[in-house]
Amino acid sequence: MPVGGLIPRATAEDAADIIVRNAKIHTGDPRLPQAAAIAIRDGVITAVGDDKDVAGQVGPATRVVDALGRRVIPGLNDAHLHVIRGGLNYVLELRWDGVRSLRQGLAMLREQAARTPKGQWVRVVGGWSAEQFAERRLPTVAELNAAAPDTPVFVLHLYQAAILNRAALKAVGYNKNTPDPSGGQIMRGRDGEPTGMLLAAPSALILYSTLAKAPVLDEEHRKTSTRHFLRELNRFGLTSAIDAAGGFQNFPDNYETVTELARDGELSLRIAYHLFPQTAGQEIDDLTRWISMVRPEDGDEWLRLNGAGENLTWAAADFENFAEPRPEHAPDYEVEFEKAVRLLVENGWGFRLHATYDETIRRDLAVFEKLAAEGLFPGGNRWLFDHAETVSADSLDRVVALGGAMSVQNRLSFQGEAFVRRYGIGAAADAPPIRAMLGRGLTVAAGTDATRVSSYNPWIALHWLITGRTVGDLTIHPPHNRVDRETALEMFTTAGAALTGEQDRKGVLRPGFLGDLTMLSHDYFVVPDPDIPHIEALLTVVGGRIVHAAGEYEGIDELVPPVTPDWSPVAHYGGYQATPGPGHRGVQQAEMLGEAAAESDLHRQWRARRGLLPENDSPLLDPCFF
Repeated sequence: MPVGGLIPRATAEDAADIIVRNAKIHTGDPRLPQAAAIAIRDGVITAVGDDKDVAGQVGPATRVVDALGRRVIPGLNDAHLHVIRGGLNYVLELRWDGVRSLRQGLAMLREQAARTPKGQWVRVVGGWSAEQFAERRLPTVAELNAAAPDTPVFVLHLYQAAILNRAALKAVGYNKNTPDPSGGQIMRGRDGEPTGMLLAAPSALILYSTLAKAPVLDEEHRKTSTRHFLRELNRFGLTSAIDAAGGFQNFPDNYETVTELARDGELSLRIAYHLFPQTAGQEIDDLTRWISMVRPEDGDEWLRLNGAGENLTWAAADFENFAEPRPEHAPDYEVEFEKAVRLLVENGWGFRLHATYDETIRRDLAVFEKLAAEGLFPGGNRWLFDHAETVSADSLDRVVALGGAMSVQNRLSFQGEAFVRRYGIGAAADAPPIRAMLGRGLTVAAGTDATRVSSYNPWIALHWLITGRTVGDLTIHPPHNRVDRETALEMFTTAGAALTGEQDRKGVLRPGFLGDLTMLSHDYFVVPDPDIPHIEALLTVVGGRIVHAAGEYEGIDELVPPVTPDWSPVAHYGGYQATPGPGHRGVQQAEMLGEAAAESDLHRQWRARRGLLPENDSPLLDPCFF
């Protein structure tokens, strides 16, 4: 935007590429916490202050953006996101993230089934919970069959269950002779045939292995899918993410897409990635092979290897289906686990570990302490635990002594009610004990664990850190285990940078740091708590590139190719389904009235079908509502 008083004077060599001014900038820098203007050149911040501090860097080609008094913060960094796997499949998925009612979700599913070509599936893969719906329930198999009688439908609910319609059961070949896999259950009817419900009992592998039978995209479509997923993350102010790998993410095959996008300068999000052995019994061989192929920190500021994990050996993994009891590990898993850890630290590899329960964490720590006694651990390598919902005070002390870090995710935003039903509200109060971690001086980074359990919207996670509330509006964290807004933001910026060794380059708006920032739709520091999950970015800048622009700034961001294939759910619905925040009371009341009217009409139809009301009886509500 042309701004009066800022006259181009700088030479081409000294001019900034972009200047954002007239902003309320939260820098994250204790030396200059607040500012009004910032300049970026060649991807790096060159000035932070006010107009006089940036005026000398305005050149003929400098883009000057007037923030119109809006809040600007450092770009967000999701410290645990399955971004690579999510990008490969994004355009194939119908996202229920943010959908307020099951009725709306089923309507979307029905419409999508009608446009999905033969041989393809409709798949709803994570990012939602039954607790977010007005109906507070899952869809039934009958509802999926009615919505899509001929198109395979797969609906994943957290790490707990998957629901398949009749066509999907046929597509995957499940019948009365299909055995239950280890740790999973195929629900069956009286005739022994599968009903369409798959349960993680407690392993989610049955859910993921079934999903893996669905069609996949070719390489060109995978690139487009990944670019649109990254742009969707930019929509919420994300500028970096640490990829936690995960099941069915093979190296190097499934990393080729982001590698090619990075080579061509087409990433809009910085990614630090991990390598995760996929085959039980082959983990040591895989790690040994990778150590000979790549090194941690190979790559650049856009794409770099950060280490191994989040599993090192399958026998040491625990499963986080809180609807099921805690799984029991084999009594001797430490033998192979120690081999894996020893191999990594001897070769200068850091790692991250998925560990939900303190029982797992204690056993892992005993292995680390054994290696520490030999002078091997941690050997200057970065390492951390992920999740840690039930970690004990004693275990945290041991993590501190061993130089570890923690990464927490808002899985209980979506699974809090299930956790409370199994372990009680007292246990949920400190699941995980965030303030206890911070009080010990640990680096505690925050993330979402999207896309198959939580939503990738980081503002839901920030809301959970601050309020302790689930998407179903249940308070599980009392005040003693909540953090203030500035601390929560640091967990999504500077702490994530520390996990990748980039704390001197990223996470703070300071000269010499990477030019990553986001301008917010609403001021994070002053909006009411319930409005925090509804914040989005109006402008997201990564390395001085405008990668997302909305509102008054729409159209000044980089162009991405159209969504393909044209029948993609993303082409019709987009990704996250945004709704106005509760602060917009008039809009909220209108939405609630409409939902109530729709539910009342459905109830009238239900009564009429059962002969409890004449078919031609007058509606209970004035038809003008419809």
